[in-house]
Amino acid sequence: MHHPAANALSSSDRGSGPYIKRFGRLERILHLMIIVSFFGLVMTGLPLLFLNEPWAHFLVRMHGGIGTAAIIHRCCAVITFTYAFLHFASLIWKFAHAEDKKEFFTGPNSMIPKAKDGKDMAQMFRYFFGRAPMPKFERYSYLEKFDYWAVTWGTTVIGGTGLLLWFPEFFSRFFPGWIFNVAIIIHGLEALLALVFKFTIHFFNGQLRPDKFPLDLVIFTGRATHQYIEEEHPLEYERLKREGRLAEKEVAPPPRWLYMFAATIGLSAIAIGLTLAVLVIWAIFR
Repeated sequence: MHHPAANALSSSDRGSGPYIKRFGRLERILHLMIIVSFFGLVMTGLPLLFLNEPWAHFLVRMHGGIGTAAIIHRCCAVITFTYAFLHFASLIWKFAHAEDKKEFFTGPNSMIPKAKDGKDMAQMFRYFFGRAPMPKFERYSYLEKFDYWAVTWGTTVIGGTGLLLWFPEFFSRFFPGWIFNVAIIIHGLEALLALVFKFTIHFFNGQLRPDKFPLDLVIFTGRATHQYIEEEHPLEYERLKREGRLAEKEVAPPPRWLYMFAATIGLSAIAIGLTLAVLVIWAIFR
C-alpha cells in the first residue's frame, strides 16, 4: 500500500497509484555513485581553492587533515571513473542488443539533443512570460539532457586533468611541463563551475522548483505515479498508453525503507550543497 508520508515530500508520489517504473536499478545505483563521489570530491578539493577561508580549514579538519583529505579525494575519483565506465559499458550493451540501431540514437530513450529540444527551450522561455503554454516533454526533457551532458563534459575534463595531476611522473613522458600548470587551472575552475551549477541550477530544476518542491525522489526509488508521468512527461505517457505498455510498466509503491533512505539522502544533499554554494559565492564576491 502507498504510505501517506510520501505525499508530504516527493513530487513523484503526487496523486494516487498505481506506480510506473521509470528508472532501473543500474541507473539508480549510478546516480547514487555520482552523488557520493561528487560530494566527496567537492568537500575535499574545495579547500584548496579557498585556503584563506575559515570554512575551508574546517573542512580539512573534518576530514582528518590534508593527507586524509587527499586519500578521500582519490577514492572518490575512483568511484567517478567506475560509474563512467559502467555507464559507457551499459550503452554499448544496449546498442548491441537494440533491434533498431537508428532508434537507439534518435528514439525517445536517447539523450542526444534533437531539434524539438531547442524548440522546447524557446517555448519554455515564452512560457515564463505567459506568451506560450508549457512545452510537452517525452521521456527526457531538454533540462535532463542538459544535466546529462554537463555531467559527461565535467567528468571528462575534471577526470582527465585529475589523472594528469595524480600521475605526473607517468604523463610527463608524453607531455611538456606547462601542461600540468594548465591542468591545475582547468581542474579547479571546471570543478568550481560544476559545483555552482549542481548546487543551484540542477537543484532548482530537479528539486526546488514549485512543482517539484521540496523533493523529487524518482531517481532514487525508480518509480512515480501515473499522475506524475502524465504531468511531467505527457508525450511519454501518451506513447506508452497508445502502445498499450502502461500496464506492463506498473510496479508497487516504493517500500518505506527505500523512501526514507532516499528522502534522507536528498534532503542532506540539498542542505549541504546549498550551504557550500552560498559559502563559495560569498567568498568570491565579498
